[in-house]
Amino acid sequence: MENNFRILVVDDEQDLCEILKFNLETEGYAVETANSAEEALTMDIESFDLLLLDVMMGGMSGFALAKKLKADNATKDIPVIFLTARDTENDTVTGFNLGADDYISKPFSIREVMVRIRAVLRRTAEKNGVPQSNVIMYQGLELNLDKKTVSIDGEDIPFTKTEFEILHLLLDEKGRVFSRQELIDRIWPKDVLVLDRTVDVNITRLRKKIGRFSKCIVTRLGFGYYFDA
Repeated sequence: MENNFRILVVDDEQDLCEILKFNLETEGYAVETANSAEEALTMDIESFDLLLLDVMMGGMSGFALAKKLKADNATKDIPVIFLTARDTENDTVTGFNLGADDYISKPFSIREVMVRIRAVLRRTAEKNGVPQSNVIMYQGLELNLDKKTVSIDGEDIPFTKTEFEILHLLLDEKGRVFSRQELIDRIWPKDVLVLDRTVDVNITRLRKKIGRFSKCIVTRLGFGYYFDA
């Protein structure tokens, strides 16, 4: 999925804003930050594709900001993810009743936030009938889903169908750990007997082919594999 999306992070913790901004920009998103709801309201909010809102802030809360934005035709359709240390059932229900698309409790991992953001943006694009890019990129690594090709820094790399599909899955859901069985279920035909060792062999070959990006495919012992951006 192409990452030419604009994201606004609203949180009164400046350090957290900077961490999120850095990691999101590394993923290819355009990111702005605000340290209060009041500051956010001075910005061109309707130009953003996604809002990450802290709930508990001095002055106007994230809930109040979301309620105000959802009441405005210009901003009511912008997806919202709440970031909050409050994780009670009532708070979660309040957030979703305000039209939130997701709700992430602090402390959270950056990987978790990235996965949730990609999922919300994908759902929103599909709902609005926006055609998705058929190229997935991570720095100099590029997968063309139409041509079924992989290139690194502009140089095409030969891939088998299985290797391509494994890399596609790991890249499309960066940060998510896939067990060997999940990879077997998602990649191989149902009528083919595949051993765990077969998965490991394909991962080894995949790592060799992607060169400097090989370290991005991480083994989580006892669990499986994931792409660490």
